[in-house]
Amino acid sequence: MTDLLAALLLGIIEGITEFLPISSTGHLLIAERWLGHRSDLFNISIQAGAILAVVLIYRQRLWDLAMGFIGRGASAGHSPAGMALTPAQARDYAFKLAAAFGVTAVLGIVVKKLGFELPDQVTPIAWALVLGGLWMIAAEHFAAKRAAKLGERAAITWTVAILVGIAQVVAGVFPGTSRSAATIFVALLAGTTSRAAATEFAFLVGIPTMFAATAYELMDVIGNGQAAHEDWTALAVAFVASAITAFVAVKWLLHYIQSHRFTAFAIYRFVLGAALLLLVPTGS
Repeated sequence: MTDLLAALLLGIIEGITEFLPISSTGHLLIAERWLGHRSDLFNISIQAGAILAVVLIYRQRLWDLAMGFIGRGASAGHSPAGMALTPAQARDYAFKLAAAFGVTAVLGIVVKKLGFELPDQVTPIAWALVLGGLWMIAAEHFAAKRAAKLGERAAITWTVAILVGIAQVVAGVFPGTSRSAATIFVALLAGTTSRAAATEFAFLVGIPTMFAATAYELMDVIGNGQAAHEDWTALAVAFVASAITAFVAVKWLLHYIQSHRFTAFAIYRFVLGAALLLLVPTGS
């Protein structure tokens, strides 16, 4: 297999799995065993390609929030529940996005400075997939019970924002957890019973998070001279593939969750995790 084809396949895998709650990092670590190991810059950059797709999908939402934040216009668009946001509500929402990102940034730098490296064995990834599936089912169950009792809540509280920021770091530390799953289901457990609202906040806070991670990694690579050894053509191919496939995947997911729970993704995690544990019992 040529290097460009391998990069293309990795970009497609990233684009499909980044926002579906099935763990992009876990899938990439497994795929690299057959397609070849890639640099940290490569992996972070193709995640940024997927985030670019979210920027395009939510471009009007982001613009509305920005206009509401600076107090222009009578409304800052609509919330996931379909209610118009006033400029004051838009500012509040933007501050909560900033808080979630700030928590992630601070804790992420601490983890980086401590020299933590992602485990690349299959066994912990498999267990994270299985346990994450259980987490998803439990979160939706309790969110549904709360919604039946109190009604659907689309509001994002400060508690939700802080916990989402922490969840992003946890997902980054444990491959197989899934950033989107961790953040969406933390939001559901913390009081936001609307799947659409939890998903949107998780996706929007991922925009500055992944772009910042890409910039940080790029500066590090340039600083230590590794950039000269990067295959920029392969990276570009993977970046574009990731962006295109993520655009399609996110569009599909946003439509899917309007009338479906995340149960199918939990089952997929169970099956994949169990298969990995059985097929690779030594974790090698």
